[in-house]
Order: sequence, then structure tokens, then C-alpha cells
Amino acid sequence: MKPRVEVVAVDCLMVRLFDAIAEDNMPWMLAASERLREGFGGHLIDLVPSYTTLMVHYDLRALSPAQARELIVQALDNLSPDARSVGQRHVLPVWYDPSVGPELGLLARRSGLSVEQVIRRHSEREYQVFALGFAPGFAFMGLVDEVLAAPRLDTPRKRVAAGSVGIAERQTAAYPVMSPGGWNLIGRTPARLFDRERDGYSLMRPGDTVRFEAVGHAEFIALGGDDTPLEAQA
Repeated sequence: MKPRVEVVAVDCLMVRLFDAIAEDNMPWMLAASERLREGFGGHLIDLVPSYTTLMVHYDLRALSPAQARELIVQALDNLSPDARSVGQRHVLPVWYDPSVGPELGLLARRSGLSVEQVIRRHSEREYQVFALGFAPGFAFMGLVDEVLAAPRLDTPRKRVAAGSVGIAERQTAAYPVMSPGGWNLIGRTPARLFDRERDGYSLMRPGDTVRFEAVGHAEFIALGGDDTPLEAQA
């Protein structure tokens, strides 16, 4: 691994650790994040991790671009993953049903699987949270089984219900709030993914792992789920 530093803005540098998305990247990303936070200390304004990069937003009043680059080089010298740096593990209950997951049948037809097999394949994996973005608390997770991979919808929906679980390419995610979206929806979770009263707001953070657990309609409702069909919310 040979980290590269790229300019994003006058006070932002992008540290590129990898060129390809892989689950094995995350231990290195977490170790690099910790080193950078320690290295920049109070001069760090924000650190934004993604699949293969870390964006370092620093205080330009305290550090010159050259000094910021030098801090990055020092922080990543002899970098190695720390086995103790692991995120939280989450289990999200999901009601997989066409009324809240209209692409469930489509994914079954595309993959040559039954709906039950699609559900099983989606819920039997443990997914890595790679990044947060798009909307507050929206966690990009992967990697889904290749047979379930599907492109985003040609025309995004104007309104996707909070809790909707979807697939785009080999990523999966759950919408934390109602918003536009073009992912293939296959179910809905009652989990509160974004909460202003929670420390950090988001239930999940990069480095966490997630497993989806199929539940029936009754349990979904008992957990506080909203079973309003997607069409009725449009």
C-alpha cells in the first residue's frame, strides 16, 4: 500500500489508500483514521472516511498545506491495521415484502432465484459499513452477493420511505429518513437509523458491521415499523 495525497480544496487533502473497494480495506482505513486524528490534534476540522480514501479538512490558520502534507506522511509511516480497532456489530430486522420493497420480485427474476432465496442471500451476509453520506445516517454497506447486484433505477423515486432497504450494484443500505432515491428496494427496517438525540446522530459508523435479519409482518409492527405501502407514500 502506497498512500497518495491529493488536493481537494485550499484546506482539504485527500489521502488515497486504495484504488479498489474491498472489505479488507477497512482495518487499514480505521488505523489511518486514528493516526491522522492523533497527528493533527486540535488542528483537524473534519476527517471523512470513504471506501478507499480519507478526506482531511484542517485549520488553514494553524497549518500550511506543506505542513499538513508532512503531518499525513508522519502519521501514516509504518501504518499497520490494529486488530483491536473494530466497529460495532448491528443486527437490523427487515420485513421483506413487495408492498415496501417493490424491486424484490425484479431482483428474483434478474438473478434466477426465488424471492425466498433473494431474502436468504441478502440476510445471511455480514456487511461492512464503508462510508456515510447522501443523507444523514445513510450508511453505504457491502459487498452483497454478486448474483443480487443490480444497477440503480433509471428514474429515481421522488420519495423513499425511512427504513427502506435497498441494493445498488454490490452495495446495500437502509434509508434513514424519507428522501429521493434510486436504489432497488427489497424491504423495510423499523430501526431508527438517524436520531438527533444520539451521540453522532447516526446508528452506524464506518468500520461497523451489519447483518439484516428477516422478520414477519407482526414482529415488524411490534418493533415500531411503518407498513404503509410505498405507493401510498409517494
